[in-house]
Amino acid sequence: MVSEINIEDISKLAYPVIDVRSPGEFKKGHIPGAINIPLFTNDERAHVGTVYKQQSKDAAIALGYKFVTPKLEDFITFSLKIAPDKNVIIHCWRGGMRSRSFAKHLSDNGFNDVRIIIGGYKSFRNHVLNQLGRKTPIKVLGGYTGSGKTYILKELQKLGEQIIDLEGLAHHKGSAFGAIGEKEQPSVEQFENNLYEQWQKLDLGKPVWVEDESHNIGSVKIPMPFYKQIRSSRLFFIDIPKNERAKHLVSEYANCDDVELANSLERISKRIGGLNWNNSLELLKQKKYVDVAMTALHYYDKAYLKGMNKRDGAMVVRIPQNSVNHANNAFLIKKITKQYE
Repeated sequence: MVSEINIEDISKLAYPVIDVRSPGEFKKGHIPGAINIPLFTNDERAHVGTVYKQQSKDAAIALGYKFVTPKLEDFITFSLKIAPDKNVIIHCWRGGMRSRSFAKHLSDNGFNDVRIIIGGYKSFRNHVLNQLGRKTPIKVLGGYTGSGKTYILKELQKLGEQIIDLEGLAHHKGSAFGAIGEKEQPSVEQFENNLYEQWQKLDLGKPVWVEDESHNIGSVKIPMPFYKQIRSSRLFFIDIPKNERAKHLVSEYANCDDVELANSLERISKRIGGLNWNNSLELLKQKKYVDVAMTALHYYDKAYLKGMNKRDGAMVVRIPQNSVNHANNAFLIKKITKQYE
């Protein structure tokens, strides 16, 4: 049986989701957890679109059937692997011909409950952006580079706090060195989808901790409504001495390839100045990683302070600490934030 389902209800069924769009569409952005069984390859989809524009809708449909017919048996085989109980959710871009044809094919071949997402992936995207714009109680963890903010977030989570690890979702630590040791970044669209997946698991009536970030995290962007909430929420700034932060950075990056470190330094060479850039390269050759980190922090501290000074001073709470002890710092931060609830 084929029926329709609203995007808000797909999590209630917990059925597998099959995305029948082309691989290129899927890579740009997809529902987290969805499996791609494309009706058309990227080239086939482009060819069908050209025929539709230059000839007619009927000619495009006929070409589409020509491409799809040899794959029909494979569609059943692949779908059974994904949904062995024969209950499944299907979608394409707008819930049109591609998803409906695929759904009917599954239903005609013994699938029990086949649901088509009303409005398709486009409906999901609208839902994502609407939800990420909702007003939510946010607590923002700030601190200069090297303060171990991501680690503190994880410790806060152990203490029962709700968190969203934006850098983890972005596969980037936010600085010129942020891509080192990380997977390929998702597209901006997929980052938003993945953020929504985490967001919907939280109790949005209770505070959610996030790290203080720039609008861009590497190549992805935080959705603007959500970013504005971060910028307007109270900032709890963990203030740790530079030398302690430099040692922490060394513990994170010194085992990395020196070529990668040099390439990352080059990205900020103009901002730290030519002399500092050349000195940093020489220090790197000598394996004097703490000195390299201190040079980089001089730039990053100024940049972060400039951004923090744009906030309402009354919304910034400074929390001085002497060391990068993530568990202790998380415990202290949680204790102090109780005063502002």
